[in-house]
Amino acid sequence: MKKKVLSLLLSTAMVASLAACGSETAPTETPAETPADTTATEAGDATAEAGADAAEEYTLETLNIVVDGTLTATVESGQKEFEEQWEAAVAEKLGHPVDLVINQLDHSDYSGTVSRLLTTGEPGDGSYPDALIMSATMLRQYQTTGLLWDMADAYANAEFQARVTLPTVNENMKDKDGHLYGFAPTYGNGCVTYIKQSWLDAVGMKADDIKTFDDYYAMLKAFTENDPDGNGSAGTYGVIAAGYGKLDEAPYINYMPEFWQGAYPSFYQKDGVWVDGFQEQATVDALARLAQGAADGVIDPDTEDAGTKQAREKFFSNDQTTSEGVFTYWAGTWLRTLTTNMEKQEVDNELGDDRLVQLAPIQEIKDTWGGYLNREAPVWVITDDQDGNSAREQAIFDALLETMLDGDKVQTLWTYGAEDVHWSIHAEEFTTNADDPEKKKDYSYEEGQFHLKQSPNDPNSVWKKNHLDPVLVIAPLTNGYVDNDELVQAGNKFFTENCVDAPAAASCDTLTENEAALVEEKTTLMKQAIAGEITPEEAVATYQADFGDIAQQILDELNAQ
Repeated sequence: MKKKVLSLLLSTAMVASLAACGSETAPTETPAETPADTTATEAGDATAEAGADAAEEYTLETLNIVVDGTLTATVESGQKEFEEQWEAAVAEKLGHPVDLVINQLDHSDYSGTVSRLLTTGEPGDGSYPDALIMSATMLRQYQTTGLLWDMADAYANAEFQARVTLPTVNENMKDKDGHLYGFAPTYGNGCVTYIKQSWLDAVGMKADDIKTFDDYYAMLKAFTENDPDGNGSAGTYGVIAAGYGKLDEAPYINYMPEFWQGAYPSFYQKDGVWVDGFQEQATVDALARLAQGAADGVIDPDTEDAGTKQAREKFFSNDQTTSEGVFTYWAGTWLRTLTTNMEKQEVDNELGDDRLVQLAPIQEIKDTWGGYLNREAPVWVITDDQDGNSAREQAIFDALLETMLDGDKVQTLWTYGAEDVHWSIHAEEFTTNADDPEKKKDYSYEEGQFHLKQSPNDPNSVWKKNHLDPVLVIAPLTNGYVDNDELVQAGNKFFTENCVDAPAAASCDTLTENEAALVEEKTTLMKQAIAGEITPEEAVATYQADFGDIAQQILDELNAQ
């Protein structure tokens, strides 16, 4: 199976920045059982029993994991101590040591690099991942390739099941046959629109008055044309995003939701029927709005090809003369992170923690979806060595995923990081920005009081979290360790009060085989329409001419499921 998907995965990784995958091997007919077949069946039973015995005896010595930027304990910020404490805690639980090896990839081409890792190595060769993080889109692409282990039984029998408070998150990821190829320790989260309060003040507007797209667009024009940074010249933009639309990653529209409104440029269910959202009038209308925004100069032109890092850094840059007033990004913890980065850049210091305001969903978004979209959760997957039993895979699950939600020591490591590096319960006093009287802040904690410490790579900021968001996790900590950052709490509260679940991801053989080509075509046409090279109607017509038959085949398969 692996050789069959190798060329597909490598070629599609080259034409699009996402991991593609092949299709399942067609099942063969099974002839009537003969005495020879009976012998083979008995031999198979014996092999299964041997596999079960191997599973009981298998000892995992090294665990190679591949992660993206969602693990914030990086090499520069305490990853070594995280690894050491994880190894000690897991050895205590399992009764034997496990060497944790973390391969942290750049977020911008994560899916492409994962594709190369999975198709150029073999399980056990030292560099091949035993487990890795995938987006919901990546999971859909890989779950039919045979490269991932079906963890349905392991998940059902996990000890953490007794503490799960959000069971539907993983139950909803099972395929129609009950297979579970990815595990989500948290629900997905989503994006909200952040606005600089100082820019609103400068143009005489209030976020509470931005209720419709016309209101939103008037705000963008004011930010672009009315000198919100006060330098007396042009150069500011209304909004920046990490791309006009992330057409390779659900929910596709979350970085510019006001412009997309009710459009959903992928396959999704409407009133119980699967449709191709890219062919709908809503997408034509969305492209027209985006094209108008680009022509009017209210959208930063860097949006076309910006990654998340570039968009973030432009938004909170201390050079506000080439900055933007609006940025839609992840909710909750990111309200604190963006505010802290503005503080570091000395942007709007006079406003303190009130630098940013969260915009309630505009009426057009509420009319269609009901609120901001809560994406399908990112998942952990375990690679399948295809040796006929689950010895290795179950051992990986037990060491990594079972302990990740133990409610105590290991879960705390994944949630907050290493003890006495990222957080502590010991009496402590420290000061951030000690050399700046205006930004100086003193912290004091008593013995036994849980608290986050100064960031290992930046003593002027306080650590936030590691990998798991304690508010989003499906099985909460049981040790009482809670970060009481008011901005994080406010961000999570705002999102949960203003979000709805995004449409479920589509999955069928024809979609899997053509995903990369579809994304490449739609992305190209989207950019051409927004640049004014073609009309939105021409963009959709070209897509229909090039991929209409394939899209219909995909819809037929989806609606037949």
